[in-house]
Amino acid sequence: MKQVIIGLVALFGISFSLNSQNSIKDILVEVEQNNTTLSALRLSADAEKTGNLTGLYPQNPEIGFNYLWGSPTIIGNRTGVTFMQTFDFPTTYKYQNQISRIRNEQVELEYLKQHKELMLQTRLLLYDLIYLNALEQEQMLRMSHAERIASSYKTKLDIGDVSILEHNKAQIYLLNTRKELELTEINKNASSSELTRLNGGNPIFFTTNKYESLSIPTDFEEWYVEAEQNNPILNWLKQEIDLSQKQEKLSSAKALPKINAGYMSEKVIGQEYRGITVGLSIPLWENKNEVKYAKASSMAIEGIEADNKLQFYNQLKILHSKAVSMQINAIDYRTNLLEYDNTALLQIALDKGEINLIDYILELTVYYESMDNVLELERDMNKTVAELKRYE
Repeated sequence: MKQVIIGLVALFGISFSLNSQNSIKDILVEVEQNNTTLSALRLSADAEKTGNLTGLYPQNPEIGFNYLWGSPTIIGNRTGVTFMQTFDFPTTYKYQNQISRIRNEQVELEYLKQHKELMLQTRLLLYDLIYLNALEQEQMLRMSHAERIASSYKTKLDIGDVSILEHNKAQIYLLNTRKELELTEINKNASSSELTRLNGGNPIFFTTNKYESLSIPTDFEEWYVEAEQNNPILNWLKQEIDLSQKQEKLSSAKALPKINAGYMSEKVIGQEYRGITVGLSIPLWENKNEVKYAKASSMAIEGIEADNKLQFYNQLKILHSKAVSMQINAIDYRTNLLEYDNTALLQIALDKGEINLIDYILELTVYYESMDNVLELERDMNKTVAELKRYE
């Protein structure tokens, strides 16, 4: 009894492990950890953020040394040392720091956009695999039926109950069914390999053939508000507008004089001078039209943001309507298909000789095509919902 209990516990543990491995959420977490593209993007983002912190400080100080030979020699030589530091107008550094902070936030938003794109790509691939797993299971049942019919007609041919023509029809039906299954397995292996690639080369054995429960937002307008806030592209554009406004102020600050201050000393025979030096750099033409350009850029980006918001809203509105319609259609299709399933009746009719093999195959093909349509519709519906909720 003790060994039986241990065995059941071990079996339950294995089952739980397999279920956990087949969870879409767990697989997404694993891909997030192992994907090499995400790792490279993270390193690139960190490097870019460090780069945005450069150029925020005053210019390098200048040190000069002068040695002048006197003529006539009786007046002696003159030496001088200068130390100069140039400062922009103080508000320049303020806006430079603010711009640097905004750019770093944009880097994170760009990374988040790439991250969400990869997670969506992985989720869509998993939905393809669920469809292929379900289709494979369905086709394996069809194979067993086709094998039984082919075997039955082989036996009937041997005893003379059917002609060679009927026998060959059964064999061709079996051949077609087998090739359809093999093609599904090829597509499944290709999708599994793609999932392995996304997971950094680590294999994932995904055997689930059923989708997770769907929750399509009922109140689109209320749900859209949250989706808009979570859209990294729109948030990036908001930051870009803020960045342009700060750039305007920075350009105005750069139009103000720069201050030069430093120390200077000079020596001649019997005399030495020491003191400070101060100067102004008058920006007459160096930054000409820079403020005007910054204002024009701000207006352009505001227009781009408005257009992107409109496009995003309309895109999600279309996806929402499509998802709701597809969900109703898929549920209705599967419900009616199960209600009008004649496969068992067809088998009885064939066994009793009430219909011939051709009629049996034709009737069965109609049902199989309908089941394939249901599986495709359910896959496309889940993909549509994934596209709709990509920014949640």
